[in-house]
Amino acid sequence: MLLQQLFGHGPASRADLARSSGLTRVTVSELVGELLAEGLVNELGTPVESRVGKPPTLVGLVPDAKHILAIDLSVDEQIVGAVLNLAGEVITRHAEPLAGRRGDEAVEAVRAFAADLIKGATSPLLGVGVASPGVVSPEGVVVDAPNLGWRDVKLAETLGSALGQPVYVANDANVAVLGEFTFGGGAEGGLMLIRLSTGVGAGLVLGGNLLHGHGGAAGEIGHVQVDPDGEACACGRRGCLETFLAVPRLRRLISAGGADQVLDRAAHQLATALAPVVATLNLGELVLSGPLDLVEPLARIAAPLIRERVMPVSAEQFVVRATTLGDDGVLVGATGLVLAAELGVS
Repeated sequence: MLLQQLFGHGPASRADLARSSGLTRVTVSELVGELLAEGLVNELGTPVESRVGKPPTLVGLVPDAKHILAIDLSVDEQIVGAVLNLAGEVITRHAEPLAGRRGDEAVEAVRAFAADLIKGATSPLLGVGVASPGVVSPEGVVVDAPNLGWRDVKLAETLGSALGQPVYVANDANVAVLGEFTFGGGAEGGLMLIRLSTGVGAGLVLGGNLLHGHGGAAGEIGHVQVDPDGEACACGRRGCLETFLAVPRLRRLISAGGADQVLDRAAHQLATALAPVVATLNLGELVLSGPLDLVEPLARIAAPLIRERVMPVSAEQFVVRATTLGDDGVLVGATGLVLAAELGVS
């Protein structure tokens, strides 16, 4: 509770922490002493506007007390990783080609990549967060990730044993929305993030909680059919949303000529698919995550299209925007995944 308070609201005195947590001052003092000994917090002195009497001493979270290794497997044919501090700031990063590796070879490639990147941590490691495409169970089992040739792969367990670190694995869109909510100023009311990469997925935070859904497959909006006569999709059907919004396809069509027309059509399909979701859940924000040169114009075009498809009460103050975290959104989200599991911070 104390770490959550310091993470979410910044430095506070022991008395403030006691009031916000409901714990006694003695208990808070003991816990703060333990956190000081562990190096997770430090004393910052007294606030400038101290009242009459003995001034309180503020304590705050130490961002570099621990480092976190974050890995993003959603980028087309790459393994991308970074070491970040507790504030989500990148210390070091690296990327390497996946080079067509699938199945067990891909798992080994991720293990070797992680082991090498851990060497860049200059503080004790808190844990490892991995963002994987496909359906991922809460236990870190990749139930199905066709692009990596994975089915029922116990990725968290395998990497955890090999690296000697706690490892947490989640769907890339869920990781991205967690990062946006934790570090990107996400709305409290309801936040949906659409992740554009090799495929298309969504993450939902409602009432401050990540929505997993039945079987852990919440957010698989990329395979909602929006055009029965459209292109063939990897799932075996035609005209899924992914066939309009997957980054490789957008790049290919834009290179053939006419970015405005390609993005306009993609934004219309996005609005058609998402307007019912926005209205049903009364979402406050829709965030697009992916290459900024694509998601920024898509957000701008899609915003009025969605608003005109829903009732005024749903459109009022509804925001469509590109992620504030840029290309690091998934890596920062993987940091939030570890923070939530190891420190109870969200």
